[in-house]
Amino acid sequence: MEHLIQHFRKDEQTFIEKVIGWQREVEDRFAPKLTDFLDPRERFIVSSIVGQNNELSVQHFGGFDEAERQRLFICPNYFQPTKNDFEISFFAVNYPSKFVQLKHPDVLGALLSLGIGRSKFGDIRIEEDIIQFAVAKEVQDYVLVNLTSIGKSKVKLEQIDSHQLIKLEEEWFDKTYTVSSMRLDVIIATVLNISRQKSQSLIKAGKVKVNWTIREDASFEVQEGDILSARGFGRLKVIMSEGRTKKDKLRLQIGRLEKK
Repeated sequence: MEHLIQHFRKDEQTFIEKVIGWQREVEDRFAPKLTDFLDPRERFIVSSIVGQNNELSVQHFGGFDEAERQRLFICPNYFQPTKNDFEISFFAVNYPSKFVQLKHPDVLGALLSLGIGRSKFGDIRIEEDIIQFAVAKEVQDYVLVNLTSIGKSKVKLEQIDSHQLIKLEEEWFDKTYTVSSMRLDVIIATVLNISRQKSQSLIKAGKVKVNWTIREDASFEVQEGDILSARGFGRLKVIMSEGRTKKDKLRLQIGRLEKK
């Protein structure tokens, strides 16, 4: 296990220890463990660690099509959870859409203001005047009663079924790029086709995130599997390294999220 852990970042150590605890719990009790909602990087860590045990598997579900945030089952190989086992509820937000425009940060801010951690909420999807979100079933009643406003608008929640969920209108497009290093500013500048100076300015201004964490160090080392986002430029995914060129530069396969 130690040889595996050393490939992750130091600031991921706390989460890694939690995952190891989950794995031991499943091994000792031989019963499945349902997690809260995890982002793609966290799910990658779980799969990497649990995948070392051939008797265990990791199942995932987030409700929405290609959900970004999903709950996981760490379980013995024989266990096959149904969608209901993931205990996810879905809500639509009814609000005066003719007079108010609500955006993703408004909805997320209102949910977090309820005093519930981000890990209890899944994806938030917005399509024109339709707003939907996923929530862990154990807190659904609390959310239903207490979420009465978003921003300055009064709202009313309506519980919906999974077949009513908004379909994803975005798609990852992959392309190979040649970079001099795995530095954050180099990756951002190359993929977004902006100057290195502009890239560094975005980073230092706190407008760039790696795996949903703001990184203000331009020299931060990016790794395979990382999800990058730059405010105003969208989201990137470092898929894999394709080796080096004759001039010793790195070839990276990088995905970019775009509207269909």
